[in-house]
Amino acid sequence: MNCSQALGFVLLGLSRDREKWLPLFSIFLALYLLGLLGNLLLLLAIGADVHLHTSMYFFLSQLSLVDLCFITTTTPKMLAVLWTGDGSISFSGCLTQLYFFAVFADMDNLLLAVMAVDRYAAICHPLHYPLLMTSCRCGVLAAGSWGAAHCVSLAHTLLLSQLSFHNNQEIPHFFCDFGPLLQLSCSNTHLNETLMMTLAGILGLSALLCIMSSYGCIFFAVARVPSAQGKRKALATCSSHLSMVFLFYSTVFATYLKPPSSSHSSWAAVAAVMYTLVTPTLNPFIYSLRNKDVKSSLRKILNVEKFQD
Repeated sequence: MNCSQALGFVLLGLSRDREKWLPLFSIFLALYLLGLLGNLLLLLAIGADVHLHTSMYFFLSQLSLVDLCFITTTTPKMLAVLWTGDGSISFSGCLTQLYFFAVFADMDNLLLAVMAVDRYAAICHPLHYPLLMTSCRCGVLAAGSWGAAHCVSLAHTLLLSQLSFHNNQEIPHFFCDFGPLLQLSCSNTHLNETLMMTLAGILGLSALLCIMSSYGCIFFAVARVPSAQGKRKALATCSSHLSMVFLFYSTVFATYLKPPSSSHSSWAAVAAVMYTLVTPTLNPFIYSLRNKDVKSSLRKILNVEKFQD
Protein backbone atom coordinates (compact mmCIF):
# COMPACT_ATOMS: atom_id res chain seq x y z
CA MET A 1 0.00 0.00 0.00
CA ASN A 2 1.46 3.33 -1.07
CA CYS A 3 1.57 6.10 1.50
CA SER A 4 0.08 9.14 -0.25
CA GLN A 5 -2.78 11.57 0.13
CA ALA A 6 -5.81 9.38 0.84
CA LEU A 7 -8.91 9.44 -1.35
CA GLY A 8 -11.08 8.76 1.66
CA PHE A 9 -11.61 7.11 5.04
CA VAL A 10 -14.16 4.89 6.73
CA LEU A 11 -15.83 6.08 9.93
CA LEU A 12 -16.50 3.11 12.21
CA GLY A 13 -19.14 4.99 14.21
CA LEU A 14 -20.15 4.27 17.77
CA SER A 15 -20.74 0.52 17.65
CA ARG A 16 -20.09 -2.44 15.36
CA ASP A 17 -23.12 -4.27 16.77
CA ARG A 18 -25.84 -3.85 14.12
CA GLU A 19 -28.58 -4.54 16.66
CA LYS A 20 -27.68 -1.28 18.42
CA TRP A 21 -27.74 0.89 15.31
CA LEU A 22 -31.50 1.51 15.17
CA PRO A 23 -31.87 2.39 18.89
CA LEU A 24 -28.81 4.65 18.69
CA PHE A 25 -30.18 6.28 15.52
CA SER A 26 -33.51 6.99 17.25
CA ILE A 27 -31.85 8.47 20.35
CA PHE A 28 -29.43 10.69 18.46
CA LEU A 29 -32.05 11.83 15.95
CA ALA A 30 -34.28 12.90 18.85
CA LEU A 31 -31.38 14.73 20.51
CA TYR A 32 -30.43 16.42 17.23
CA LEU A 33 -33.97 17.63 16.55
CA LEU A 34 -34.29 18.79 20.16
CA GLY A 35 -31.02 20.69 19.85
CA LEU A 36 -32.14 22.35 16.63
CA LEU A 37 -35.50 23.31 18.15
CA GLY A 38 -34.04 24.61 21.41
CA ASN A 39 -31.34 26.76 19.82
CA LEU A 40 -33.64 28.09 17.11
CA LEU A 41 -36.30 29.05 19.67
CA LEU A 42 -33.72 30.81 21.83
CA LEU A 43 -32.41 32.74 18.82
CA LEU A 44 -35.99 33.66 17.88
CA ALA A 45 -36.84 34.74 21.44
CA ILE A 46 -33.78 37.00 21.72
CA GLY A 47 -34.22 38.47 18.25
CA ALA A 48 -37.95 39.18 18.63
CA ASP A 49 -37.88 40.88 22.06
CA VAL A 50 -36.25 44.32 22.20
CA HIS A 51 -35.88 43.95 25.98
CA LEU A 52 -33.39 41.15 25.33
CA HIS A 53 -31.19 43.24 23.05
CA THR A 54 -28.46 43.55 25.67
CA SER A 55 -24.86 42.36 25.77
CA MET A 56 -25.68 39.27 27.86
CA TYR A 57 -28.32 38.05 25.42
CA PHE A 58 -26.23 39.06 22.42
CA PHE A 59 -23.49 36.67 23.53
CA LEU A 60 -26.10 34.04 24.38
CA SER A 61 -27.52 34.30 20.86
CA GLN A 62 -24.00 33.87 19.49
CA LEU A 63 -23.58 30.75 21.63
CA SER A 64 -26.89 29.34 20.38
CA LEU A 65 -25.85 29.98 16.78
CA VAL A 66 -22.53 28.23 17.40
CA ASP A 67 -24.21 25.26 19.11
CA LEU A 68 -26.69 25.00 16.25
CA CYS A 69 -23.82 24.77 13.77
CA PHE A 70 -21.76 22.56 16.08
CA ILE A 71 -24.29 19.73 16.26
CA THR A 72 -24.95 20.01 12.52
CA THR A 73 -21.25 19.51 11.76
CA THR A 74 -21.03 15.97 13.15
CA THR A 75 -24.51 14.57 13.86
CA PRO A 76 -25.98 14.22 10.32
CA LYS A 77 -23.02 12.10 9.20
CA MET A 78 -23.26 10.01 12.38
CA LEU A 79 -26.98 9.44 11.73
CA ALA A 80 -26.24 8.49 8.12
CA VAL A 81 -23.67 5.91 9.25
CA LEU A 82 -26.11 4.41 11.75
CA TRP A 83 -28.93 4.29 9.18
CA THR A 84 -27.04 2.98 6.14
CA GLY A 85 -24.03 1.30 7.72
CA ASP A 86 -21.81 3.11 5.20
CA GLY A 87 -19.12 5.09 7.02
CA SER A 88 -17.13 6.15 3.97
CA ILE A 89 -16.10 9.80 3.81
CA SER A 90 -13.84 11.52 1.29
CA PHE A 91 -10.56 13.11 2.30
CA SER A 92 -11.83 16.58 1.45
CA GLY A 93 -15.10 15.88 3.29
CA CYS A 94 -13.16 14.74 6.34
CA LEU A 95 -11.03 17.89 6.33
CA THR A 96 -14.11 20.07 5.88
CA GLN A 97 -15.88 18.43 8.80
CA LEU A 98 -12.77 18.72 10.94
CA TYR A 99 -12.33 22.41 10.02
CA PHE A 100 -15.82 23.45 11.08
CA PHE A 101 -15.74 21.15 14.11
CA ALA A 102 -12.62 22.97 15.33
CA VAL A 103 -14.12 26.39 14.58
CA PHE A 104 -17.29 25.80 16.57
CA ALA A 105 -15.49 24.02 19.43
CA ASP A 106 -13.10 26.97 19.79
CA MET A 107 -16.02 29.39 19.55
CA ASP A 108 -17.82 27.62 22.41
CA ASN A 109 -14.66 27.95 24.47
CA LEU A 110 -14.11 31.64 23.66
CA LEU A 111 -17.75 32.67 24.04
CA LEU A 112 -17.98 31.12 27.50
CA ALA A 113 -14.97 33.24 28.49
CA VAL A 114 -16.49 36.40 26.98
CA MET A 115 -19.78 35.72 28.78
CA ALA A 116 -17.86 35.39 32.06
CA VAL A 117 -16.30 38.82 31.46
CA ASP A 118 -19.76 40.22 30.75
CA ARG A 119 -21.08 38.82 34.08
CA TYR A 120 -18.02 40.27 35.85
CA ALA A 121 -18.75 43.73 34.42
CA ALA A 122 -22.46 43.49 35.30
CA ILE A 123 -21.94 42.42 38.93
CA CYS A 124 -18.66 44.07 39.91
CA HIS A 125 -19.21 47.34 38.02
CA PRO A 126 -23.00 47.72 37.69
CA LEU A 127 -22.98 51.52 37.35
CA HIS A 128 -20.44 51.47 34.54
CA TYR A 129 -21.81 48.31 32.89
CA PRO A 130 -23.65 50.09 30.01
CA LEU A 131 -20.46 52.03 29.24
CA LEU A 132 -18.17 49.02 29.51
CA MET A 133 -20.23 46.60 27.41
CA THR A 134 -21.38 48.79 24.55
CA SER A 135 -22.77 47.29 21.35
CA CYS A 136 -19.55 48.20 19.56
CA ARG A 137 -17.36 46.40 22.11
CA CYS A 138 -19.65 43.39 22.09
CA GLY A 139 -19.36 43.25 18.31
CA VAL A 140 -15.57 43.48 18.50
CA LEU A 141 -15.41 40.67 21.09
CA ALA A 142 -17.66 38.43 18.99
CA ALA A 143 -15.82 39.22 15.74
CA GLY A 144 -12.46 38.66 17.42
CA SER A 145 -13.62 35.28 18.71
CA TRP A 146 -14.81 34.22 15.26
CA GLY A 147 -11.57 35.42 13.67
CA ALA A 148 -9.37 33.59 16.18
CA ALA A 149 -11.38 30.37 15.85
CA HIS A 150 -11.15 30.40 12.05
CA CYS A 151 -7.42 31.19 12.04
CA VAL A 152 -6.60 28.39 14.47
CA SER A 153 -8.77 25.88 12.61
CA LEU A 154 -7.32 26.90 9.25
CA ALA A 155 -3.75 26.41 10.50
CA HIS A 156 -4.57 22.92 11.79
CA THR A 157 -6.43 21.90 8.63
CA LEU A 158 -3.77 23.15 6.22
CA LEU A 159 -1.04 21.24 8.05
CA LEU A 160 -3.18 18.13 8.22
CA SER A 161 -3.87 18.31 4.48
CA GLN A 162 -0.13 17.89 3.83
CA LEU A 163 0.05 14.53 5.64
CA SER A 164 -0.02 11.19 3.87
CA PHE A 165 -2.34 8.28 4.63
CA HIS A 166 -3.11 4.84 3.29
CA ASN A 167 -6.38 4.82 1.36
CA ASN A 168 -9.67 3.72 2.98
CA GLN A 169 -8.24 3.54 6.48
CA GLU A 170 -10.75 3.04 9.28
CA ILE A 171 -11.24 5.91 11.73
CA PRO A 172 -12.37 4.51 15.11
CA HIS A 173 -14.72 7.44 15.70
CA PHE A 174 -18.05 8.82 14.52
CA PHE A 175 -16.51 12.00 13.08
CA CYS A 176 -13.15 13.21 11.80
CA ASP A 177 -11.09 14.41 14.76
CA PHE A 178 -7.44 15.45 15.00
CA GLY A 179 -6.26 12.67 17.29
CA PRO A 180 -7.44 9.65 15.27
CA LEU A 181 -6.24 11.18 12.00
CA LEU A 182 -2.77 11.92 13.37
CA GLN A 183 -2.51 8.35 14.65
CA LEU A 184 -3.43 6.96 11.22
CA SER A 185 -0.98 9.12 9.27
CA CYS A 186 2.15 7.53 7.85
CA SER A 187 3.92 10.93 7.81
CA ASN A 188 5.85 12.67 10.55
CA THR A 189 3.18 14.40 12.68
CA HIS A 190 5.48 16.12 15.17
CA LEU A 191 4.75 19.61 13.80
CA ASN A 192 1.00 18.99 13.83
CA GLU A 193 1.05 17.69 17.41
CA THR A 194 3.21 20.56 18.62
CA LEU A 195 0.98 23.16 16.98
CA MET A 196 -2.16 21.46 18.29
CA MET A 197 -0.87 21.36 21.85
CA THR A 198 0.40 24.95 21.69
CA LEU A 199 -2.76 26.50 20.26
CA ALA A 200 -5.04 24.36 22.42
CA GLY A 201 -3.05 25.40 25.46
CA ILE A 202 -3.17 29.09 24.56
CA LEU A 203 -6.88 29.18 23.71
CA GLY A 204 -8.09 26.68 26.28
CA LEU A 205 -6.05 27.78 29.27
CA SER A 206 -6.46 31.50 28.58
CA ALA A 207 -10.25 31.11 28.33
CA LEU A 208 -10.41 28.94 31.45
CA LEU A 209 -8.21 31.35 33.42
CA CYS A 210 -10.40 34.23 32.25
CA ILE A 211 -13.51 32.43 33.51
CA MET A 212 -11.92 31.51 36.83
CA SER A 213 -10.56 35.01 37.49
CA SER A 214 -13.89 36.62 36.52
CA TYR A 215 -15.84 34.42 38.89
CA GLY A 216 -13.24 34.89 41.61
CA CYS A 217 -13.93 38.62 41.45
CA ILE A 218 -17.68 38.00 41.23
CA PHE A 219 -17.76 35.79 44.33
CA PHE A 220 -15.63 38.30 46.22
CA ALA A 221 -18.03 41.11 45.26
CA VAL A 222 -21.11 39.05 46.15
CA ALA A 223 -19.61 38.19 49.55
CA ARG A 224 -19.59 41.90 50.38
CA VAL A 225 -23.31 42.31 49.60
CA PRO A 226 -25.04 42.80 52.99
CA SER A 227 -28.41 41.16 52.28
CA ALA A 228 -28.97 37.48 51.56
CA GLN A 229 -31.56 38.38 48.93
CA GLY A 230 -29.04 40.58 47.13
CA LYS A 231 -26.53 37.73 47.12
CA ARG A 232 -29.08 35.30 45.69
CA LYS A 233 -30.12 37.79 43.01
CA ALA A 234 -26.53 38.40 41.95
CA LEU A 235 -25.65 34.69 41.84
CA ALA A 236 -28.87 33.82 40.00
CA THR A 237 -27.62 35.67 36.92
CA CYS A 238 -24.50 33.46 36.91
CA SER A 239 -25.95 30.04 37.69
CA SER A 240 -26.96 29.20 34.11
CA HIS A 241 -23.59 30.27 32.72
CA LEU A 242 -21.74 28.29 35.37
CA SER A 243 -23.80 25.21 34.46
CA MET A 244 -22.81 25.57 30.80
CA VAL A 245 -19.15 26.05 31.76
CA PHE A 246 -19.21 22.91 33.89
CA LEU A 247 -20.87 20.84 31.15
CA PHE A 248 -18.52 22.07 28.44
CA TYR A 249 -15.20 21.68 30.24
CA SER A 250 -16.06 18.43 32.01
CA THR A 251 -16.93 16.73 28.72
CA VAL A 252 -13.94 18.24 26.90
CA PHE A 253 -11.55 17.08 29.62
CA ALA A 254 -13.15 13.63 29.64
CA THR A 255 -12.73 13.44 25.85
CA TYR A 256 -9.17 14.69 25.42
CA LEU A 257 -7.36 14.47 28.77
CA LYS A 258 -6.99 10.70 28.88
CA PRO A 259 -4.15 8.21 28.39
CA PRO A 260 -3.60 6.91 24.83
CA SER A 261 -4.61 3.39 25.90
CA SER A 262 -8.17 4.56 26.56
CA SER A 263 -8.52 6.69 23.42
CA HIS A 264 -10.87 4.20 21.73
CA SER A 265 -12.75 3.02 24.81
CA SER A 266 -16.52 3.11 25.14
CA TRP A 267 -16.17 5.83 27.80
CA ALA A 268 -14.27 8.00 25.30
CA ALA A 269 -17.12 7.58 22.79
CA VAL A 270 -19.70 8.54 25.41
CA ALA A 271 -17.66 11.60 26.40
CA ALA A 272 -17.37 12.64 22.74
CA VAL A 273 -21.14 12.34 22.27
CA MET A 274 -21.69 14.46 25.38
CA TYR A 275 -19.26 17.07 24.07
CA THR A 276 -20.50 17.27 20.48
CA LEU A 277 -24.25 16.67 20.86
CA VAL A 278 -25.67 16.55 24.38
CA THR A 279 -24.04 19.72 25.76
CA PRO A 280 -24.99 21.96 22.77
CA THR A 281 -28.52 20.54 23.00
CA LEU A 282 -28.86 21.26 26.72
CA ASN A 283 -27.41 24.79 26.67
CA PRO A 284 -30.55 26.64 25.44
CA PHE A 285 -32.76 24.79 27.93
CA ILE A 286 -30.37 25.51 30.81
CA TYR A 287 -30.59 29.22 30.07
CA SER A 288 -34.28 29.48 29.16
CA LEU A 289 -35.79 27.32 31.92
CA ARG A 290 -34.28 29.49 34.66
CA ASN A 291 -34.67 32.84 32.93
CA LYS A 292 -37.95 34.72 33.31
CA ASP A 293 -37.20 37.16 30.47
CA VAL A 294 -36.51 34.39 27.95
CA LYS A 295 -39.57 32.40 29.04
CA SER A 296 -41.74 35.53 28.75
CA SER A 297 -40.47 36.20 25.23
CA LEU A 298 -41.07 32.57 24.21
CA ARG A 299 -44.62 32.68 25.58
CA LYS A 300 -45.33 35.82 23.52
CA ILE A 301 -43.94 34.20 20.37
CA LEU A 302 -45.87 30.96 20.86
CA ASN A 303 -49.09 32.81 21.63
CA VAL A 304 -48.72 34.89 18.46
CA GLU A 305 -48.06 31.79 16.36
CA LYS A 306 -51.05 30.03 17.96
CA PHE A 307 -53.27 33.03 17.22
CA GLN A 308 -52.12 33.14 13.60
CA ASP A 309 -52.81 29.41 13.18
